[in-house]
Amino acid sequence: MKSFEEMDKLERIFYMQNMFDQDLIKNRHLEDIDMPNWIQKETLAMLSELAELIDEVNFKWWKNPKEVSEQRVKEELVDILHFFTAMCLHAGMTADELYEMYMEKNKENFDRQYGKSTKPGYNLNDK
Repeated sequence: MKSFEEMDKLERIFYMQNMFDQDLIKNRHLEDIDMPNWIQKETLAMLSELAELIDEVNFKWWKNPKEVSEQRVKEELVDILHFFTAMCLHAGMTADELYEMYMEKNKENFDRQYGKSTKPGYNLNDK
């Protein structure tokens, strides 16, 4: 196992989130919650954070806009990352697995845009 100093940034995020989750589970007596229920709870929490984020960027066109705080926007994004990382962990996903799956999906997304995918309906040249 790598030491904390040997971990890359994503591995550190996963490690720290796991430490927090384990502490939360122990201190809040949440040992009996199964994976599907964790994912449900974390999805709801993330939706709440997404709502806080959208409030920060003046989505209400019927309301006078307020000044957007980059700091508050970034804080909401970090809150979203916390819940996303927790969901990955509860689903049994590692930082390496997330990275690899992201890289595959990113390639597929580019392939779709340029007609190199078997998935129809994305090619820029098909307009």
